[in-house]
Amino acid sequence: MNQTELTQTAVVNYAPEANSVELQEIPVPEIGPDEVLLEVAAVGVCGSDLHQWTADHSWPVNYPVVLGHEFAGKIFKTGGLIQNWSEGDRVVSETAAIIDPDNPLSREGRYNLDPTRKGFGYGVNGAMTSFVRVPARCLHRVPDSLPLEKAALTEPCCVAFNAVVMNGEIQPGDRIVVFGPGPIGLLCAAMARLQGAEVAVVGLERDKERLEIAERSYGCQPVIEGLDDWAYEVDGLGVNGVVDAAGVSVTLKKSLEIVRPGGWISKVGWGPQPLGFSLDPLVQKNIRLQGSFSHNWPIWERVIRLLTTGQLNIEPIIGGTWSLSEWHTAFETMHSGEIVKAVLTP
Repeated sequence: MNQTELTQTAVVNYAPEANSVELQEIPVPEIGPDEVLLEVAAVGVCGSDLHQWTADHSWPVNYPVVLGHEFAGKIFKTGGLIQNWSEGDRVVSETAAIIDPDNPLSREGRYNLDPTRKGFGYGVNGAMTSFVRVPARCLHRVPDSLPLEKAALTEPCCVAFNAVVMNGEIQPGDRIVVFGPGPIGLLCAAMARLQGAEVAVVGLERDKERLEIAERSYGCQPVIEGLDDWAYEVDGLGVNGVVDAAGVSVTLKKSLEIVRPGGWISKVGWGPQPLGFSLDPLVQKNIRLQGSFSHNWPIWERVIRLLTTGQLNIEPIIGGTWSLSEWHTAFETMHSGEIVKAVLTP
């Protein structure tokens, strides 16, 4: 049968209005000479997928689009120019589906910051389906010892690595506060612990279960109330650094308050709302405020090693696996805060 006649079931975000996500039959994609057709084994549900579902996102989306940018699987077919990949290879894919290779940032290896970049799940069709078309430059090998269900979550781990390791500044013994016990916040806390920091994870009353994971699995201090006591208890000057993974204005305002003079804030959480407060403390305390977006090739290679060796344990954040037909249950369960991370399997 000609491939163009084949169809597959996909989780499609078809319009900008809330709840405009449904299962649809779509064609199995044709691949170009420098692309592979990847058979999806597992795809993680990201907070951004939920934001597009609830229509409170702040980035442009090419509707209709198949959701899903955290995925791993096996190569099903290779394009005519592919030399270093074979059918059956176990792989995980980066998210930058479209970049301009001639953009100065891309040529520097910072293609994640290329303004023309388009990612899976919002710019082009993602992986909440059976087969996805992937440029070969996006692929990384997955060792046999790393289950594909875990490898699928390499992407959020890379987001955390970039936010904490690349855009933070941690020395063993530092005190770090992470705002937001969602998937990225918990992974940021885990990264900070790997670097030898004491870490407090701050959330709300409804986040108790996730805060318990932060404490039980990653050795962090859970905080719902009494943040100031923890932040100032060493020498009264505040914490060395803050990771804002919450994306609301109040957390950035509080970050500026509790970080010590000369400290740093890494902001990885999205939030389109106006800030509504003065940034003077940023100046007065000589704070470094750093945005953190996405990741690039060397980060992926390092994170895959961390996952393979078990230095980074992501089992505690995986709340369950659902089939594509159960996508709505998976989204609802994750959105409610009942679990940290949902994984879908075709």
